[in-house]
Amino acid sequence: MINAYDILETIRMIQDECLDIRTITMGISLLDCIDSDIDKACENVYNKITAKAKNLVRTGERIEKEYGIPIIHKRIAVTPIAIISAACREKNPVKFALALQRAADECGVNFIGGYSALVQKGFSAGDLELIESIPEALSVTSNICSSVNIGSSKTGINMDAAAIMGRVIKKSAEITADRQCIGPAKLVVFCNAPEDNPFMAGAFHGTGEPDCVINVGVSGPGVVRSAIEKYPDASINEIADIIKKTAFKITRMGQLVGSKASEMLGVPFGIVDLSLAPTPAVGDSVAHILESIGLESCGGPGTTAALALLNDAVKKGGVMASSNVGGLSGAFIPVSEDQGMIDAVKCGSLRLEKLEAMTAVCSVGLDMIVVPGDVTAETISAVIADEAAIGMVNNKTTAVRIIPAVGKKVGETLEFGGLLGSGPVMEVNTKSPLKFISRGGRIPAPMHSIKN
Repeated sequence: MINAYDILETIRMIQDECLDIRTITMGISLLDCIDSDIDKACENVYNKITAKAKNLVRTGERIEKEYGIPIIHKRIAVTPIAIISAACREKNPVKFALALQRAADECGVNFIGGYSALVQKGFSAGDLELIESIPEALSVTSNICSSVNIGSSKTGINMDAAAIMGRVIKKSAEITADRQCIGPAKLVVFCNAPEDNPFMAGAFHGTGEPDCVINVGVSGPGVVRSAIEKYPDASINEIADIIKKTAFKITRMGQLVGSKASEMLGVPFGIVDLSLAPTPAVGDSVAHILESIGLESCGGPGTTAALALLNDAVKKGGVMASSNVGGLSGAFIPVSEDQGMIDAVKCGSLRLEKLEAMTAVCSVGLDMIVVPGDVTAETISAVIADEAAIGMVNNKTTAVRIIPAVGKKVGETLEFGGLLGSGPVMEVNTKSPLKFISRGGRIPAPMHSIKN
C-alpha cells in the first residue's frame, strides 16, 4: 500500500536527487516497409514511423504532468536499416537516414536509433554499404543514432568489421569537426548487442521483437548516492542492501511509466532497462556513488570492486520491481555525461586502461570517451577489439563510443551540451596495433559458447 511517506520520498527524489525517467523508447519494426525501390521503401518507413509514434511525445508529456515524473527523452528505435536497405536496387542508405530524420521532426522525438548493421559473423547484403555511409548519415542528420554489432559470445569477433569501424569513426569525427566532432558521439560499436535496449546511441528494434513496443529506461544515480551517504558506517553487505532497496524504488517508477504509456498508446509494454544513467547535472554521477562507498577518487584502487558491487545490487533490486527487466540494466560509466568521471580524469585518477578494467563489471563499456584527434584508425579499431573481447569472453554486452577530437590534444575539452555533456581529451597508448588489425578475419568464439 502506498502511504504518505512513500509519496513524499518520491517527491524528494525527483526534486533534490535528480531522479527521472531517462527515456520512453518506442520500438517499431520496419520489416513490412521493405521494397526494391529505395524511394518507395523510404516513404514506407516514414509513413509507418509517423503513424505509430504520432502520439509518443504527447503521451510522455501527459504522464509527466499527471504523475509529476520527469521524462527526459522520448525516442524511437527501428529495425536495423541495413536489413531494410538490402532489398533495394539502389545502394544509397543515406536516403533512409534522411527519411528517419523527417520522421523524427514530424514526431518531435529526441532521437531515432537503428541506422545499424549486425555483422558479428560476417557481412550480408546491405551491411557494408550502410557501414561506409555512417559518417555522411550522421553528418547530414541531427537526431539519428547508429550502431554496429561486430561480435558475440556465440560467433566471436569480426575483425574485418573492427578495422572498418576504426576508419568510420575517424571519418565521422573529421566531417563533423565544425560541430565538436558530434558524429561519433551518436555511434556505438557493440559486442552482444541487446535487441530491446531503449538507450541511445545503441538502440535498435530487434527482429525478434513485436511489431511495436514501448521500452523504458530509468536513471537515478543521485538517489543511490544519497541513500548510501545516510549510512556512513555501514558494512559492505549493508551497502549492497541499501542499493538493492533503492533500485527497487527507482524501477517501480519505471514500471509505472511503462505500463501507463503502453495503455495510452495501445501498444505492448516491453521492458524496463534499470541502468543507472548519469547526467552532467551536479549530484547525478555514478563516480560519486563509488566515492560514497568509500573510494577517495573514482579510478583509484578498489574502483572495479565497488562498481561490481553497485552493478550487481542494482540488478538484484530492480529485477524484483518488474517482471519485464531487459536492455542493458546495471550502471553506465560514460565519461562526458558524468561530472564525477570528468573530475577523476582531470585529476589523473581515471585513465583509459582503468576504464577498460571497469567495463568488465559494468553495464556497457567505454562510453563517450574523447581521445586526441591524431589517434590512428587502427588504434581505435584495437580499442574496439579489446572491448569486444571482454564482452565475448564474459558473455555480456560491451560497447565503444569513442570520439576523436579533431585538432585537440590531451587535457583539452569537447563541449557537446545537453545530456552528452563535455568530454576531457584522454591519453591513449600510442604503440601501434597496425599489423594485428591488418590481419583481418574473425577471432573464434570462446569454448563456453558451445552450450548445445
